[in-house]
Amino acid sequence: MRTRIRYARPAEAEALSALVLRSKAHWGYDDAFLAACREELTIRAADMTVRRIVVAEDEASGAALGVASLEGAAPEGTLGLLFVEPHTIGRGIGRVLYAHVLDAARELGFKRLTVDSDPHAVGFYRALGARPAPGGSSELPRLQVELAPRAGWVRAWTGGRRTVQLGNVAEFQAQFGPASPSSPSARLNEAGLRASTHYSCLAALGTPYPAAVVLPGTVPVGWTELLCRQLAWETVELYDGLGTGAGGLTAEVLARPALARQLRALGLPFVPWGHTPATGELSGAPLPPGALRYESKRAANTLFHQLAPGHPGIVVPRQWPVPTRLAAARLIVARARVGAGSVVKTEHGVGGSGTHVVTSVRALPPVLRALPRGPLLVEEYIGAEYADAATGPHPTPYTPPRDLTYDGLVDAAGGVHDVGTARMDVAGTAYQGATVDPGAVPDEAASVALRFGHAVGLRLAASGYRGWYDVDFVTAPVGRLAPTEINLRLTGPSVAFMVKARLDETRGGAHLVRTLDRVPLGARLPDAELMAWLAELTARCASTGAVLVPSIPTAAFDPAPYVGVLLAARAPGRLDAAETLVRTAAEDLGGLFAPAR
Repeated sequence: MRTRIRYARPAEAEALSALVLRSKAHWGYDDAFLAACREELTIRAADMTVRRIVVAEDEASGAALGVASLEGAAPEGTLGLLFVEPHTIGRGIGRVLYAHVLDAARELGFKRLTVDSDPHAVGFYRALGARPAPGGSSELPRLQVELAPRAGWVRAWTGGRRTVQLGNVAEFQAQFGPASPSSPSARLNEAGLRASTHYSCLAALGTPYPAAVVLPGTVPVGWTELLCRQLAWETVELYDGLGTGAGGLTAEVLARPALARQLRALGLPFVPWGHTPATGELSGAPLPPGALRYESKRAANTLFHQLAPGHPGIVVPRQWPVPTRLAAARLIVARARVGAGSVVKTEHGVGGSGTHVVTSVRALPPVLRALPRGPLLVEEYIGAEYADAATGPHPTPYTPPRDLTYDGLVDAAGGVHDVGTARMDVAGTAYQGATVDPGAVPDEAASVALRFGHAVGLRLAASGYRGWYDVDFVTAPVGRLAPTEINLRLTGPSVAFMVKARLDETRGGAHLVRTLDRVPLGARLPDAELMAWLAELTARCASTGAVLVPSIPTAAFDPAPYVGVLLAARAPGRLDAAETLVRTAAEDLGGLFAPAR
């Protein structure tokens, strides 16, 4: 069901009053009770503006599905009405109305709202963060909603507006020199293009509240509706299956003048996965030449060395550019002979692609076969032992390196905004997901990452860059952090921050969020079966106090099927339990199709 919120009209006062009474009657009240409530629940034409009444409307039919009101004067007000048509209960209409009222209240300066709730709706409000308050009665229990201020970075990122999201993952990366389609690695490039098409689905979560999403691949019917229900969004316009073509996703949009005009007519900010010349043309806000220079791992390492003297908690790996695989092999062997591990990487790459750790000569041959001919970068491996000229060797044993990330953004005026830090889940060198919560990154490490990440942002702003960025780190012995790369685009961890911001605003409290970008499925699922399974899984997670948001729904019928999800909860134990539930359910799919014994 496609839903939008609009202001109520004086002419529909009678119809909305009837909707309210039908909604109240749904809970089994007798005629005498409803007659006693009629005067209080009647909406009059003069109320529409004074009570700030809004309507949830079915976009297809124009029918009113629900009604809500924000009453009083800031800083304390009342959620006076929130009623939905009985046949829509459980379909997310009430949650969208509630979120709209909270958004409006924040914009008007309200700090808290009082809700005199029907007893049957108390569970609904409690699940969205409302707490019992003094007053009220058994017929109308009183609740209170505390409105935490909107995070400064959210306002800086979107201007408080909805957005148009472009899933141009492959397009962004291609501008840095993809391998030739005729090269020996062409088959891998095709696999990479397919993977980037799946990954582009994350662009739908690239802001807390999009209005439209443009994707290269075709997504399952019902996916955006499930996102809307879980994140209390109004209808999101979806333009999928555009492909990538020779020029990328945005070129495909520009090649369709009617579509480009339609998107521009929305009058909303464009948020690409990453900036390209084509996204600058579409949005009218191109970046200056050289603004993306620090997407290069070589340029980033140079910048890290320049900034490190002012940051005692930072240690920067040394790095050597080499022209060929043979030159890389010689350098790695020479380092291995003195007991030094190496990391060999391409200058550009995403998600750990093109990056390999070599800690012994024996491991070198398969690594070299997997690398392009060159040029390459060889970097010292910050492992269980690190030495520098100032302090000598540090043979401190510790658990495998913890991969951390700092996320921030540079606004249109060049101001730098810290978003936060997260713990990344990295298998080998491949990124798998991230966790955003206060305990995910130790306080001292978070402080170091925030200060250094902010300093990087200032340099990015000076170079002309505008938009989202992150700095990835690996933990080094004696508590220091080693920065490894800068990403001048949205990333996997960035969507965790977006979802957290949205849930904190619409459901209250401080959510912990974990992204699982690749949950293997025990069986291949066609789209319809996948969406039915995801809907059931969201309900099972909700019953444990967790929220599931499906993030990558397009790989469930691949030869090696998988799905991407985000999980959120207000306690670490619930988050861990939700992950176990999801992984077990995904694995158990194989049993549904196993031959009978």
